[in-house]
Amino acid sequence: MSVELQALEALADPAKAAEMAAYHKAPRRYLGVAVPQITELANGWRAERTVEERVALADALWQTDIHEARIASAKLLTQARLRPDDGAWALICSWVPQFDAWAIADHACDAGGRRLLADPSRVEEVAGWTTAENMWTRRAALVITLPWAKMNFLKPQDLAIREQVLGWAAAYVADRDWFIQKAIGWWLRDLSKHDADRVRQFLAEHGAAMKGFARKEATKYL
Repeated sequence: MSVELQALEALADPAKAAEMAAYHKAPRRYLGVAVPQITELANGWRAERTVEERVALADALWQTDIHEARIASAKLLTQARLRPDDGAWALICSWVPQFDAWAIADHACDAGGRRLLADPSRVEEVAGWTTAENMWTRRAALVITLPWAKMNFLKPQDLAIREQVLGWAAAYVADRDWFIQKAIGWWLRDLSKHDADRVRQFLAEHGAAMKGFARKEATKYL
C-alpha cells in the first residue's frame, strides 16, 4: 500500500463510509473521508511532485477504485497552470469511459475543464463523447465544458465553443435520463448569470421538451 493510500486510510470513518456507499450506490470501496480532507492531502502531495510524478500518482490512485482515492486523483490534476499537461489531459480522458457516479465524475471534470481552458482545441475530442453509449460519458461533455457557461467576456473562439456546447445540450433534450436533464439545466443555469437572453432563446426553442425539473433548474436565476 502506498503512503498516500495509507494517509487516506488513516482518516477512514466506517460509519460515514457506509452512508456514502448507500448514497452514491456505485459498487466500490468507500472510506468515509470528507472532500476537504482529501483536498488537503492532495494539495500536499501536489506540492512535492513534478507534473509527471503527479500524473503517475493520480493514475495509481485511480486504479485502486476506492472512492476517495479517485477524488484525490482528480484533485492532483486540478490546477489552472500545469505544464506540460498533455499527460494529465490524456489521463483524464481515459477516466471518462469509467465514470459511473456523479461525485467522482464531477471532480474529474473540474480537473479536465482546466485543461480545456489551457487548450480549447481539445473541445473537439470532447465532442466525440456526446454520442457515447455510456450516459456518464455523454453527461461529462456538458460538465467538463461548464467554464464556457461562466464566461463574461468571450473571444470569438469562446463564443463558438459556447454555441457548440449549446448544440450538444439541444440534442440531449430528447434524452429522458435524469442526470442528462440535470446537466442541461445546470449548464443553462450557470449561463443565465452571464447571458440570460441566450438561455431564454434556448428555452423558447427547446424548453417544452425538457423535463420540468430541468426547466426549473435552468430558470433559477432568470
